[in-house]
Amino acid sequence: MNHFKSIVTAAALAMSAGIAQAESLSLEGGGNASLTGIVPQTYAQFTADEGLSLQVVLGQTLSRSALKLAAGRIDMAVVPPGAYRAMSRGVGPYAKQADQAKELAPNIRSLFAFPAGTFHPIVWADAGIEDWADLAGKRVYIGPPAGTASSQIKSLIELGSGGLKAGDDYEGVRAPWGAAQQSFQDGQFDAYFGSIAVGSQALNELSLQRDIRILGVSDEVRASEAWQTFLVEAAQFESVIAAGTYSGQVNGDMDKVSTASAMMMGVHATMDDETAYALTKAYWENLEAMMNANALMRSINPEKPFAGMNASLHTGAVRYYEEAGIAIPENLKPM
Repeated sequence: MNHFKSIVTAAALAMSAGIAQAESLSLEGGGNASLTGIVPQTYAQFTADEGLSLQVVLGQTLSRSALKLAAGRIDMAVVPPGAYRAMSRGVGPYAKQADQAKELAPNIRSLFAFPAGTFHPIVWADAGIEDWADLAGKRVYIGPPAGTASSQIKSLIELGSGGLKAGDDYEGVRAPWGAAQQSFQDGQFDAYFGSIAVGSQALNELSLQRDIRILGVSDEVRASEAWQTFLVEAAQFESVIAAGTYSGQVNGDMDKVSTASAMMMGVHATMDDETAYALTKAYWENLEAMMNANALMRSINPEKPFAGMNASLHTGAVRYYEEAGIAIPENLKPM
């Protein structure tokens, strides 16, 4: 496995800013091509001003990171709302340890929400796959071995195709995010559903090597009740891959609609209020600078700070939002 791991240490930045003995916190994120990796990596560069040094490890399976966070083995993690919901119920990736998962789930608190990568349903332009129905009988990458992404991708395929099911109508292939694009290039599967920030340079380079086609969700599907239910239950929201985004996309003359997952920045409930407050402040008061530092973060909407969030806010984060005059949804207020 070629898991991309990056350790981002803000201690040097803290020293240059005159901050001594910065508190060190461990933070796990996802793939470097997704905002689940880009946000933590960029965020870590701005927390030093609050006296916080983030040790960021990327390339993690986020459902596992969520469980580690709940158990107090790490300080922070990017947590998919779907994983948190599954943990609370002891189902999905936590079914084999259901009692433990349900007991630990209340230990997770949230600071803020942001979108993850957009699902890009990619096939080679010359593969004879022009629509969702053409995935029948094919080998399709459906996400990492563990986690909630696989169920989201399978549901997306079922809706987009009008009923194709993994195992019955196509072969669903699981592999780590970090190895998936290279495996697609090597011909190990016919379709690649990557969770990627729109405009990713790596994907643009792939399209320049060999023409690609991106499958988009039809207006008819998007108008259905089943689609709206899927968006809510899977903590997804519509995301547009704009026309002309990728140079080698043969059907790139029109916008393609897909979905993106909501993500939460999670911390343990026992984190002290001052630290949680400072972490929340560091994110929101530097978001514009982070967007300027990495254009892929511009898909974050500051007007929707709680989009998709389902874990109660940490009390330190609550204090920041109250001081900033931001209304907090009732379901996110700590009990």
